[in-house]
Amino acid sequence: MAHLFTPFTLRSLTLKNRIVVSPMCQYSAVDGYPNDWHLVHLGSRAAGGPGLLFVEATAVSPEGRITPDDLGLYDRMHIPHFKRITRFITNEHCIPGIQLAHAGRKASRTSPWNKDRLLEFSEGGWPMVSSSATPFREGERAPEALDAAGIGKVRRDFVDAASRAFEAGFKVIEVHAAHGYLLHQFLSPLCNTRQDEYGGSFENRTRLLKEVVEGIRGVWPQELPLFVRISATDWDPAGWTPEDSVLLAGQLRDLGVDLVDCSSGGILPHIRIPLGPGYQVPLAAKVRAEASIHTGAVGLITTAVQAEEILASGQADLIFLARQLLRDPYFPLHAAQELGVDVPWPVQYERAKPK
Repeated sequence: MAHLFTPFTLRSLTLKNRIVVSPMCQYSAVDGYPNDWHLVHLGSRAAGGPGLLFVEATAVSPEGRITPDDLGLYDRMHIPHFKRITRFITNEHCIPGIQLAHAGRKASRTSPWNKDRLLEFSEGGWPMVSSSATPFREGERAPEALDAAGIGKVRRDFVDAASRAFEAGFKVIEVHAAHGYLLHQFLSPLCNTRQDEYGGSFENRTRLLKEVVEGIRGVWPQELPLFVRISATDWDPAGWTPEDSVLLAGQLRDLGVDLVDCSSGGILPHIRIPLGPGYQVPLAAKVRAEASIHTGAVGLITTAVQAEEILASGQADLIFLARQLLRDPYFPLHAAQELGVDVPWPVQYERAKPK
C-alpha cells in the first residue's frame, strides 16, 4: 500500500488516506453565510476522495474577515448553512474540518480579483486591529493595537466559533496562526512591537495563540483533533524562525494540539520567498523531527509521486493540497491510479473508473 493511501488516526478519527484539502478562500460569501458555490466547490473536492477537507479561513468575528466576501462563524444563524455542507462531505466518506481565523491588520480589503486593496470606510470598510499600530503596507490606514479588553474579545471569539463549529458538524478545527493574519501578527517580531505581556519575548509573543488553543481545547471534544497552521518562517532572519516554530510546536503539543500545518511567510509584503516544488516541506520535516509532533506539508506539491516521497521519507504525516485541487478536484482518485492503489469511486462515477 502506498503511504499516501495508508489510513491515519488522530484521537477518535481515522482518515482514509493522507490527502488533505487545504483551506482555500473563495471570497464568495455574503455576511459570512456559505451558499451554493461553497456546497458545489467543497462537495466536488469531497467526492474526489481526500481523507480530510478543510473549509476556507472562516472569520470568528465580522471585523476578522479579510474581505466582506469571507465566510464567518460568528453568528448562530450561520450554523445550519454549514451543516448542509458538512453533511454532504461526511456522506462522501470524508472528514469535514474548518479553519478558524482573524485577519487582524489584513482585514477590510477587497477580494483578490478586485485589486486586493484596503477598503475605505465610505465603501464599507471597517477598523482593523493588530498586535501593534503598524499598517501592513506603507501608506495604508493603520490598525488599532489591541488592548486587554480587545485581546479578551479575540480569545472569546475563537472559543465561541469553535463551539459553533462542533454544532455545525465539523470534526477537526485548524487555528489559523499563519500568513500574516492576527495570531501571526502577535508571533512575529517583525510586526509585534508591544511592551506588555503580549510583546517582546518569545513567551509573550506566543501567549495569545496558546491562550486561544487552551480556550478551544476546553470546549472542543477531547476525542476530536485540533490543528494549528503556522508560518514556520518569516523568511527574514529578524523575524519568526524555524527554531521558533520547533519550540512553539512542542508547547502546542503539550496543550493538546495534534498536528502543526507548516506553511510560511505573509507577515510583510516585500519579503522574497524562495518558491519551488515542495519548498516548505523541510519546515514540516524539522518541526516533526525536533518537536515530536505530527505535521502537515503544504506548498507546491503537485504530483502523486512527490507526495508519496514526502511521506515515505518521514518528512510529514499529511499532505495538504490547494491549487492542485483547484486544477483537479479528483486528484486523489487519479493519484491512487498512478500509485497502483485501488480505492472506491463515488458509486455515481463507477462506470468511468479505469479498469
